[in-house]
Amino acid sequence: MTDLTIGSTAPDFTLPRNGEGTVTLSKLQGKAVILYFYPKDDTSGCTAEAIDFSALGGEFEAANAVVIGISPDSVKSHDKFAAKHSLSVILASDEERKVLEAYGVWKEKSMYGKKYMGVERTTFLIGRDGTIAEIWNKVKVAGHAQAVLEAAKKL
Repeated sequence: MTDLTIGSTAPDFTLPRNGEGTVTLSKLQGKAVILYFYPKDDTSGCTAEAIDFSALGGEFEAANAVVIGISPDSVKSHDKFAAKHSLSVILASDEERKVLEAYGVWKEKSMYGKKYMGVERTTFLIGRDGTIAEIWNKVKVAGHAQAVLEAAKKL
């Protein structure tokens, strides 16, 4: 895997999603796509992030942008998470971690001195042409969805 940078072509994928069916990045060409990678359904930071993106859903739609959250959780977990918090964003399941690895967000992390592998909270803004327009690493949730919306509006 090479490090993705602004201007790189976003790696294509097809993943199972909440609701039912799949989501394929290349089928969204012509729209801006916000891919936000998050560690786990129904944890405090991930819930706040998903609620923030969902709350701005109409504004993302008006900007011709689609928001997709990706984590290694199962579709069943995503369905419960979306129903519990009335989420409107697409939640894609990457249980095999192929997309997480392709985007370089499956990393060694550390908590209380213990090392483990997990998702580093990262967001990619993909332009209508399929190239990466913006990358936010080690995302802090507060105000993040609004900042991504402002960047999407500029595309």
